[in-house]
Amino acid sequence: MSSSRASTWNKLGDAAYAKSEKVSADLVALTYGSFVREIIKDFEEPDQVNKELEKLGYNIGIRLIEDFLAKSGISNCSSFEESAEIISRVAFKMFLGIRATVSNWNSEHNSCSIIFDENPLAEYVELPPEYTHSLFYSNLLCGVIRGALEMVQIIVECEFVKDQLRGDDTNEINIRFKEMLQEQVPWNDEE
Repeated sequence: MSSSRASTWNKLGDAAYAKSEKVSADLVALTYGSFVREIIKDFEEPDQVNKELEKLGYNIGIRLIEDFLAKSGISNCSSFEESAEIISRVAFKMFLGIRATVSNWNSEHNSCSIIFDENPLAEYVELPPEYTHSLFYSNLLCGVIRGALEMVQIIVECEFVKDQLRGDDTNEINIRFKEMLQEQVPWNDEE
């Protein structure tokens, strides 16, 4: 990736963030924390909580992409690699107020990691000991990424692999490209 492209995407992210309505980060963190707590009460098992957070994120992502495309000025991505860079440099800035980096590409360039040190969703959070090795507190983000990309015809698998709340040095989400869907033209039944 060229540095001029990265700079352009960083500027797009900054501009989209500047134009967007701001909500108190504390309010978001505390509301999300209450929400996660309710899911933990409902499902108890950390693996099931992770699945529910991802599913909720997916439903958010399939709607959030419209807002992202309208406000960011980005029309389409030419590759999975470009999509990952735009997520890290534009979407993370626009919606979370942070910038992430893309790294750990595999040799086929169909898998990478989005790495970020700040996580506004995890402010003020301490996981109870019974959840520190099994719960991915911000797993909602994986669902958002998967849902948003699916709406632009990119099928991915997405999972947290590192989480500072679990004692890791950073936050890392792995994204694996599965397939590019072909846009389907609606059938005209009036002919």
